[in-house]
Amino acid sequence: MTTPSEVLTGVARLCAEPDLVAGKRVGLVTNHTGVLPDLRQNLTALLDAGVPLVALFGPEHGLRGTAQAGGSEAADLDPDSGLPVFDTYLKTGAALDRLLESSGIDVLMFDIQDIGTRFYTYVWTMFDCLLAAGRTGRRFVVLDRPNPIGGHVAAGPMLQPGFESFVGRAAIPVRHGLTAGELARHLNATLVPELLGSPVDLQVLAMTGWRRHTFGDQTGLPWVLPSPNIPTLDTALVYPGTGLFEGTNLSEGRGTTRPFEIIGAPYVDRRLAPALAERELPGVRFRFTTFSPTFHKYAGELLAGVQLHVYDRVAFDPVRTAVVMLAVLRELYPDDVDVVPRGGGVDNPGESYPLDRLWGSDSLRLALSTGVDPTTVLPDVKGPESWVAPGALLYD
Repeated sequence: MTTPSEVLTGVARLCAEPDLVAGKRVGLVTNHTGVLPDLRQNLTALLDAGVPLVALFGPEHGLRGTAQAGGSEAADLDPDSGLPVFDTYLKTGAALDRLLESSGIDVLMFDIQDIGTRFYTYVWTMFDCLLAAGRTGRRFVVLDRPNPIGGHVAAGPMLQPGFESFVGRAAIPVRHGLTAGELARHLNATLVPELLGSPVDLQVLAMTGWRRHTFGDQTGLPWVLPSPNIPTLDTALVYPGTGLFEGTNLSEGRGTTRPFEIIGAPYVDRRLAPALAERELPGVRFRFTTFSPTFHKYAGELLAGVQLHVYDRVAFDPVRTAVVMLAVLRELYPDDVDVVPRGGGVDNPGESYPLDRLWGSDSLRLALSTGVDPTTVLPDVKGPESWVAPGALLYD
């Protein structure tokens, strides 16, 4: 077992150096993941340290993290601090600008635990708030936290123009390999000047003690489930790949105690696990399982499928693993496996495919539909330095 390192997060640094925002009315974009090592909530610790917080802003799932995917909590007063809570979920542009203006803040800070995957929405809340801060003349501060699945590798395709959405607003890989602070620096140097004409007044309060090859359970920091369906670090490790199954007619395990680690459907049988074993994917094994989701796809039905067991997380590539899984599923069940459209009908020109938004283009969906080996649309795995803006990386 690796001995945990001593990592000091951005919020812990600010608690020790509250004069960094002295004289400013501060707003905090956060949720239940914003804890210190002793499990104190960030807003309590910051107020105790004398940081002049005057407003709180919640992302998808809400300030307390109780809402399921695609939802948020009602804006109200925080019962512990008495501070007003503003809901940012799905608010962009002028609506988000008005939210900042009505809050009366001078500085907007961000402190939420991300999980290193492009289609996890917290970083896009950060990006939208970064833009709103720039448009309204406010400084934006990121209180940095570790990337719990490591920052040593990037995987999956870059998002292509025309496929932008709230699960991917910019051209970054599926597994991006950055911390939230590094991603903010990258976007502020690349996309923000295109959208606003110049970079935003951005400050990243960097961590000390974090290294790129460090996983979440090697930091000495507590794990707090970042959203209802990412309960463990194991879930976060597979999510950059198995999150793609949200765009298919297979269950991604929502409604079980192992979401994204369990994949299955009514038409899957015992052939799947041995067929995947034959592919000899590094770092992972597959176990046949049956399960019955309590909600979401196929709620209450008995399904068969596989559970992913990651035994070597350094060698494991979640994106390649999921694409190979899709290829094998298509070979075994060609008349059953399908991608799920969202729109008015199969032939509607306004129809869209969630898989395209998750993948960042239509290449994976088209490969699956035409019988092309989907692994041919996978880019080579490289480190984050291969795509990030010069100077954006903060850690070795």
